Amino acid sequence: MPQIMLTGISKSFKIHQRPEGRFGVLRGVFSRETKIIQALDDLSFQIQEGELVGYIGPNGAGKSTTVKIMSGILTPDRGECRILSRVPWKERIAHVSQIGVVFGQRSQLWWDLPVNDSFRFLKDIYNVPEKEYQKRLTELVEALDVSGLLKIPVRQLSLGQRMRCEMTASLIHSPRILFLDEPTIGLDAVSKLALRDFLKKENRQKGITVILTTHDMDDIEALCSRVMVIGHGKLLYDGDMAGLKSRFAPLRRIKATLLHEVEPCKLEGAEKIETDGKIWSVFFNPSTTAAYTMIERIARQLPLKDISMEEENIDGIIARMYQEMCLI
Repeated sequence: MPQIMLTGISKSFKIHQRPEGRFGVLRGVFSRETKIIQALDDLSFQIQEGELVGYIGPNGAGKSTTVKIMSGILTPDRGECRILSRVPWKERIAHVSQIGVVFGQRSQLWWDLPVNDSFRFLKDIYNVPEKEYQKRLTELVEALDVSGLLKIPVRQLSLGQRMRCEMTASLIHSPRILFLDEPTIGLDAVSKLALRDFLKKENRQKGITVILTTHDMDDIEALCSRVMVIGHGKLLYDGDMAGLKSRFAPLRRIKATLLHEVEPCKLEGAEKIETDGKIWSVFFNPSTTAAYTMIERIARQLPLKDISMEEENIDGIIARMYQEMCLI
């Protein structure tokens, strides 16, 4: 049985709109216009134990709403959600003992207390036995390099330091599922790499299931074997990164630097050719023409000085996908 199962989940929100115009504020006191926002629309998917899944989509697509429903914070309007055979919002105490959550812009640590005190409070909240707590804390403190931060008040930590402590706090009770909502937002490159390495090890060694929502496509490509794309509250793609690339970026680019300029010519197998003086960009489809074959043809017809092959940046692929599906 899947560890996570959502079937036909829908969720809408009612928002109040202020009347426009010079006296809009005054008119809004006596009459309010309301608008219904459909955050999720008949959303269904399943996730097996031990998967590391990237959950992506543009702003307002419904990512955070999905995570809040799965973590038991929100109740859907209709549909079924079962996590570890439980309904999250109906069995909250049992549910939260098995999940960890990190929201990039919200903290579960006590702002004015030393970090270690927050960990102690969480130990008591989750009823973690002292021996288990000490063992797990030692593992996390070493892995996330937070030993020097334990006596510092949370408010004095940098963003990167706080996020490492947030990750420690979310795992202190050894959950089976970890929900990460923009966990690397605002982090520097070193902190991001360290966090990615840690998540890979936790997933591989502990078998923890990870659901990651982020706008950082490098996080997705580095961590996730499966990608789900949501737009307008609907699931639009569910598969691996290779499938996403082949669907929305089927062409590869060979960059050829020539010894001298030559007249544009046709190259067999090339879908598109762009020239800029001595620099040629040759686009081809690797599913119909092998890369080495394309390189041989270029070398045979052009006075080559240097050559390299590039794949399209993952951010560009996702942007094209959003555009083609009218998400932006």
